[in-house]
Amino acid sequence: MVRVLLVDDHALVRGGLRAVLDTTDDCTVVGEAATGEEAVDRALALRPDVVVMDLSMPGAGGVAATAVLHERLPTARVLVLTTFSDDGRVRAALGAGATGYLLKDATPDDVVRAVRAAARDEVPIDPRVARGLLPGRPTRPADTASGPVLPPREREVLVRLARGLSNRQIASELGIAERTVKVHVGSVFRRLGVSDRTTAALWARDHGY
Repeated sequence: MVRVLLVDDHALVRGGLRAVLDTTDDCTVVGEAATGEEAVDRALALRPDVVVMDLSMPGAGGVAATAVLHERLPTARVLVLTTFSDDGRVRAALGAGATGYLLKDATPDDVVRAVRAAARDEVPIDPRVARGLLPGRPTRPADTASGPVLPPREREVLVRLARGLSNRQIASELGIAERTVKVHVGSVFRRLGVSDRTTAALWARDHGY
């Protein structure tokens, strides 16, 4: 039985996914979450096989939550289910450790197949998304000389980190929880390949942040 955690800030979407998965005889929904922070907490408590993850949510988004889960619960496979198909978000999600990437116009059968594939440690990716990842295809400037793509919120955190602000000060400026800032900072470190705030700040300066 594949144990699934549903993460989306819309209860209607979660309900629809639950209804789809409940029709199968080999998948069971063990929990739901509406934010990235809740996703991490619930996943660590429930230890699902597959986390179906939205990207755009209040607070810590799906990319940041995926990065934390990849580090703290590597046995869970994260299947992104989102409306966004641009290369930047796709690469960010996969770079954070997502196993698969589906768009929300997928059919119920597509979702079930993707959940099963993710549980088998396969890589279910929507063909429309996969085309943008093929070698030789043009990439956005942010994917090349300027370094890795950072989601908007992580860019905001990096800019303030480079100014020398503490997590508490960043949280105050952005109007988010200090714990959320900590998740974003950790994700920024992983994307940049650095291990401390000073090196991240130097990277930000050298890359025009």
